[in-house]
Amino acid sequence: MEGTTVRIVRTAGLAAVLAAALVAAAVTPVAAAEPPAPAAATTAAQLSDSWTGPLSTRGRYVVDAGGNRFKLKAGNWAGAQGTWEGSGDPNDPANNQARQVSHNIPLGLDRVPLAQLTADFRALGLNSVRLPFANAMIHDTAPVPDSAVAANPQLKGRTPLQVYDAVVAALTADGFAVILNNHTTSYRFCCGLDGNERWNSGQSAQAWIDDWVFLVDRYKENKRVVGADLRNEVRRDTWDDPNWGWGDGHDEYAAFEEAGNRILEADPDMLVVMEGINWYGIPSALFSHGRPMLTPVRNLSNTLIRSGKLVYAAHFYAYTGPANTGAGSGLGSTNDPRYQDFTPEQLAQVVDDEALFVTQSGQHFTAPVWISEFGAAGRGSDNAKEKAWFDTFTDILVKNDTDFAQWPVVGWAGADGTPNDSWALLSYDAAGRRSGLLDGGDWRAADWAKLTGAAGRTGAVAQPERWNMVDLDFGDQNLSLTMRARPDWAYGHRKGNCPDTQRLVALARSSNRGLCTDAGGPAKAAGEWTAVTDERYVTHGDWASGYNKLQCPDGTFVVGYGVSGNAMATLLCAPSARPLPLTGRNVWFDHGDNRPATGGSVASDWAPGHYKGQCADSEYLAGVAFTWKWSHGGAPDALLCRPLA
Repeated sequence: MEGTTVRIVRTAGLAAVLAAALVAAAVTPVAAAEPPAPAAATTAAQLSDSWTGPLSTRGRYVVDAGGNRFKLKAGNWAGAQGTWEGSGDPNDPANNQARQVSHNIPLGLDRVPLAQLTADFRALGLNSVRLPFANAMIHDTAPVPDSAVAANPQLKGRTPLQVYDAVVAALTADGFAVILNNHTTSYRFCCGLDGNERWNSGQSAQAWIDDWVFLVDRYKENKRVVGADLRNEVRRDTWDDPNWGWGDGHDEYAAFEEAGNRILEADPDMLVVMEGINWYGIPSALFSHGRPMLTPVRNLSNTLIRSGKLVYAAHFYAYTGPANTGAGSGLGSTNDPRYQDFTPEQLAQVVDDEALFVTQSGQHFTAPVWISEFGAAGRGSDNAKEKAWFDTFTDILVKNDTDFAQWPVVGWAGADGTPNDSWALLSYDAAGRRSGLLDGGDWRAADWAKLTGAAGRTGAVAQPERWNMVDLDFGDQNLSLTMRARPDWAYGHRKGNCPDTQRLVALARSSNRGLCTDAGGPAKAAGEWTAVTDERYVTHGDWASGYNKLQCPDGTFVVGYGVSGNAMATLLCAPSARPLPLTGRNVWFDHGDNRPATGGSVASDWAPGHYKGQCADSEYLAGVAFTWKWSHGGAPDALLCRPLA
């Protein structure tokens, strides 16, 4: 969460190492192309009729229940995450972000009726809202002050959560898609060393997941509440960095996957939104530091129990950078380049490296990327570098047809119309008068019209084939709803299985990682799944003489595997809904990679530094050969790949 000049002093941010060439000079503003004329404001009925929930994903696109593209054109309606900056009286404007006291509910309800706020959102061209909240809000039983909802007297006497309920109901009744965003633990404003750094800052991971399940259950019947944005801007606290895949209590990869799967067990219709790591390291030239965002996903991506529910997210602001915290000076500041320091070509490359590469089709990481926060100071700002950055960045979003959410939508204004928070698109004074992007005098208007009016993919999106990872580096990864409901099928071994719509198609030799796909089917038939621990099903000849073999019964295919250390221990086999050929070929990978030249996820490495074997997309995996001879240690040496037809 960012968005005001106050944010300049924050100490969050994470960076990939940049080549010296990217330490660029300031970008020179260029004349913008003539913006498209703003479209007529959408009515609530028009917005409601334009899409049907729930949402899901098809490749890089979010789609509605009819399979039609639903581009997230969103804004962040802040406030319920808290605006208190951590010292002094929380009710004193001087101690709150931009002197705005939210009373821990979405901003503006003291000044503007809900119906007017949602109408103004539609006039901006929004179709969705990212709605931040604090975990504290869920447990807060004190009613908000009457003054906090003065323009909405029907909300008097309600708790922050009950006000949040009313905001969700109003937004969805007007046709907006709502993405719930866990922004903070406490009501303290984010995002530095504020006690809100990780999902388990100030609370246990289990309490965080429990809160998510509670909220998902609360809105389960409302199919316009479409997503759960798991946690905002995960970053280093005073002592510890977050990590991606280390298997400890700071492992964002594992925590997010567990939370996402628990959410989908509670409500299978929800999108699960995952940001990457926003900052690691001590921001000093003496220490490694940076803003990885989604870069770890390139080699270790998430898999959910329901395919087509994962969206990745990233944040970009001009004054931060791949290795720059955004601090202007003093403690926490570095000399690393900021995003606003890059040329347009360099910025496009950095944004792709940190986020948009995820939209590449046919890879284990392929998913929509939502830029769920970006923004700039508008009315009254004379920051030429930020203006040039905003123009260039919105060009990147348009060119890549990228889903977005601006930060923030709503702020306060003085009686003369001067905004408290010049980053807000809509500012309202105490009497409810609006001075914002819709009212002239805001330099962002041309870029905003360009962004919201841009042509992009519309209509039906075909269902692409999928590839997803299984990762047993540190424990089980049970991704099958069928098997999650059954007893442990390989007790004492680390084990993993594919989502129920997919089969296992590849293994790495010594990293215990696997690759799943739904390419070419086949569907699973009714009947028991078989856990194979010996050679009783090896039929139709010895296909790997001198090797131990685990092979599925005829008519079944591999959907999971178990290991002991690096050694193969068991296979999990599911029955096919159609007959399967029994001829096949061996894919040996004990001395190098043996993956198809073309096909699923071959342009990305899902087990870096390890040999991999992969069946073709038109094949199913029927068996695995291994040995303890020659110091092979029982790691997989060969796959038995058979044609699907």
